[in-house]
Formats: sequence, C-alpha cells, structure tokens
Amino acid sequence: MATIIRLPQTTDLAPLTELYNHYILNTTITFDIAPYTINQRREQWWCHYKHQGRHRLLVAEQDQVVVGYATSSQFRTKAAYDTSVETSIYLSPQAQGKGLGTQLYQALFHSLANEDVHRAYAGITLPNPASIALHHKFGFYSVGCYQEVGRKFEQYWDVEWFEKDL
Repeated sequence: MATIIRLPQTTDLAPLTELYNHYILNTTITFDIAPYTINQRREQWWCHYKHQGRHRLLVAEQDQVVVGYATSSQFRTKAAYDTSVETSIYLSPQAQGKGLGTQLYQALFHSLANEDVHRAYAGITLPNPASIALHHKFGFYSVGCYQEVGRKFEQYWDVEWFEKDL
C-alpha cells in the first residue's frame, strides 16, 4: 500500500478532526478532553497552517484515505520563540507500527530545512515508548520531565520534553 505525504486540502479537515478526536476520547497523548467539531477545529487549529512557513501540516494518505498527519507549530506566543517549533504526529490506529511516523517526520524535517527554525520540541505524555523511540530516531533528546502536569481520566500524567537542533 503506497503512502502519499502531501500538503493539506480543505477536504482533509473532517478526517483530521475525526482522527484527533479519537486521541482525545481514548488516550492521554493529548490533554484536550472534549472532542472538537469541524468548525472549532477549523477556527482554532486549521488556520495556523494556511501559509505553510515554519508552521507546517503534512497529511499522510493511503488509498485515498487520510491515515495520519505531522505538524510543526508555534512553540510559544512571544516573538523571541519564533525560531522554535513544537512537532507532533497523529496516526490512525490501523496505520501504527508500519513506518508511517518515520515517513511523516522525514517529510516534515525536509520541508523545514530552508526555514528559519533553530530548534524543534516535542512533549510526550508518559508512558509512550513508541513515540519516544521515534523521536530518538530523529535526533531528539530528553530535556526534562514535568511531573503530574496534566489530569485526564481522573489521573495525573507526566510529560517528558524532547529537543532537536535544526
């Protein structure tokens, strides 16, 4: 099954929202706790990627079905942070463990190569050995852990932060 990694299209908003909502409802990978409507996701997330500068959204498609995405987003809102990005990957459950995360990160970092980006960061809710392994594969290293920083599903969770030089 061939995978296409591409820029987003308007028709991707619904399947990307559905994919993210799966993680909201079923995992601690995101600390969002209420699912998004398509309109909320458009207004609060989608609009950040329309210019595709250092803030990128790449979509993975197999057999014309969206199966994942990778992003580089604003790390913090203050201007001095502009050359830092936060990265993330979300894959449909059936696409996990097949190298798709590697393909998405390769494409994402390749697309950022000529942008004014100095560092990439990733926050990973613990435990998540698969995500940690993927980030290590791309040169991320641990820079610290926020302990019990988020509460979801009536439990507190730690988040380990990773950094990568670009």
